[in-house]
Amino acid sequence: MPELPEVEVTRRGLAPQLTGRVISGVTVRERRLRWPIPASVRGLRGRTVRGVRRRGKYLLVDCGDGHLILHLGMSGSLRVLPPGTPAGKHDHFDLELGDRVLRLRDPRRFGAVLWSAAQIDSHPLLAHLGVEPLSADLTPEHLHALTRGARVAIKTFLMDGRRVVGVGNIYASESLFLAGISPRKRASSVSFLKHKDLVKAIKRTLRNAIKAGGSTLRDFVASDGASGYAQQKHWVYDRAGQPCRVCGAKIRRIVQGQRATYYCPACQR
Repeated sequence: MPELPEVEVTRRGLAPQLTGRVISGVTVRERRLRWPIPASVRGLRGRTVRGVRRRGKYLLVDCGDGHLILHLGMSGSLRVLPPGTPAGKHDHFDLELGDRVLRLRDPRRFGAVLWSAAQIDSHPLLAHLGVEPLSADLTPEHLHALTRGARVAIKTFLMDGRRVVGVGNIYASESLFLAGISPRKRASSVSFLKHKDLVKAIKRTLRNAIKAGGSTLRDFVASDGASGYAQQKHWVYDRAGQPCRVCGAKIRRIVQGQRATYYCPACQR
């Protein structure tokens, strides 16, 4: 599933291609995505795209009097293509912008195309999202306060979007390795000093993944069709049984919250 770095890579690719463009048309080939594409999106013609921002794993296309909300789901990708490019089987939605087309391809149809004319931060999908990990709001003090009383493992805590949004499975494992924290450790027992290491590790991990174009897992490609290569530099993720790049111990794999977790038993305590 595309996580925050992959979505941010997509946003950075789309923003200069869309901003300032006038929407000339909308094509919906299959409206049955995670939520049905509303009929209101067909009325976007004539609006000007003012910008593209990200909240968690959602892309928000600002159209002045509302926002187009896009989500890649498990297998989606957004590409900017020349008009008239033939649509494939899984190409479900086009936002037409004169001499270019923004196209959503989503084989599993777990993505989303929605419209909100209300205050975007109060939208039901966004209102309860936690702190953005790359923002100045994620500080050791803030994360330490959030974890007080939390009885779950720190890895599970980091993946709760109501607390910290968008870290995701891959980058939670990677961040905990860099911080030297066992993914099994109870969140409330992580010390303030370790929270300093963890906040620094989260920001470093996500920024490095964005620079690398994200991780190419199954279907993800950036808006220009390029594959990311962050997975080539993973410290622990998907490396079970392989030697730790730091100490040589074998990387272990466990399951937490129905998701695979990878860690070094020697480096992470």
